[in-house]
Amino acid sequence: MRSFCPFLVVIALAGLTAAAQVVEPDLILYFDYEEIQGDIVPNRAGQGNNGVINGDIQLVDNGKIGKAARFARGSFIDLDGPNWPAELIPREGMSVLAWVNVDNLNDHHAIFNARASDATWVVHPELRSEGNFRWLLRSNGGTTIFDIRAGVAKAQEWIHFAGTYDSNVGAVLYINGEKVGEAPGGGLIAEDWGMGARVGYNIDNARPFTGLMDELNIWKRGLTEEEVKRIMDLGPVPTAVNPQGKLAITWGELKSR
Repeated sequence: MRSFCPFLVVIALAGLTAAAQVVEPDLILYFDYEEIQGDIVPNRAGQGNNGVINGDIQLVDNGKIGKAARFARGSFIDLDGPNWPAELIPREGMSVLAWVNVDNLNDHHAIFNARASDATWVVHPELRSEGNFRWLLRSNGGTTIFDIRAGVAKAQEWIHFAGTYDSNVGAVLYINGEKVGEAPGGGLIAEDWGMGARVGYNIDNARPFTGLMDELNIWKRGLTEEEVKRIMDLGPVPTAVNPQGKLAITWGELKSR
């Protein structure tokens, strides 16, 4: 039986905190909803590009992991799509993950939305009023790459949404870590967000996300099933401690080292 030394734990945690500063190069957006600075929502991905609140978005204590953001109907976080860096716009792959808990299913609820300069609606990760979820991406000119509508959406319940896409492999929609829909790949995603990018409300002021959202993370590659499940449980920072000190490693793992 291994002995457990508190001093070694302190050293280990110090190392983990330092490791947490390592940036995941393919993680382009991470809102942990632990802090709002005025009307600014910090992007914890380490790439800059913070979000700006429009409307009424408040932090609440009953999040899925720590705090969460409560979106009043018609409120959104603006990502300044026209000025979003080109190198951080997904082309060959994309993943959108978030914990969601909507007030009702009277309308569609957009988790994230972007629209290209040619008016192409680029991406639709959303809960549908029909009681399911949608994961869609389009290429330049508005050609639909895939449109997955699957899973069972419920109101007033925490549900984990994860949509992934790799142009060489295909698209997958995971709900609570379980695969509920698939589609083939074969196309590059539209190359700009020139008409805007938002969290919680479509660019045309439709499909208002109304309720709670936590741990939103967007990647410029398709995540694996293993990665989706790990992020669902521990958050998107695999280096043990995120900027708010949430442990992404179990005490059991630490004590066994």
